[in-house]
Amino acid sequence: MKINVASHNRVKIEAVKEILQDYPHLAGARVDSIKAVSEVDNQPRSLEETMQGAMNRAKNAFNDCDYSIGLESGMMRVPMSKTGYMDVCVCAIYDGKEFYFGLSSAWEFPKKEVSDLIINKGFNMSQAINHAGLTKNPNIGSEEGAIGILTKGRLDRKEYTKQALRTALIHLDVE
Repeated sequence: MKINVASHNRVKIEAVKEILQDYPHLAGARVDSIKAVSEVDNQPRSLEETMQGAMNRAKNAFNDCDYSIGLESGMMRVPMSKTGYMDVCVCAIYDGKEFYFGLSSAWEFPKKEVSDLIINKGFNMSQAINHAGLTKNPNIGSEEGAIGILTKGRLDRKEYTKQALRTALIHLDVE
């Protein structure tokens, strides 16, 4: 079995490889990293756009494989939250015909400034958290992620990505 992951982000690839070990029918799969565009904004600003980005990545990475996986993080509107938005990771698994979706837990920036920079000023998450002084690391998305900084390492980008993968894999674990 071969699974293409629509990313060159090391954290995302490691998350997929680690999660697959928990599924006997997928554990031996070859996992390849494929560059695939999302065809959405660099920083999705709605759940619909985030899901579309994950779908597009999965579809664009589907080539000579059994499954392809698209992972996309983005903001979504959440009523009654302090900033009005939360971040979520979407996983789309594609088998060449159908998509299977999963979501991570959603979380909110404690500083309204960060959400404002993303939603209203067009910053991506890395730019926004750097501008807000939460980090000086321009590659934070390929490391612990903003979630890793905000939870002081209690939940990092890899574990957050695994949540979305695990909930999408519910569809492939129905034997």
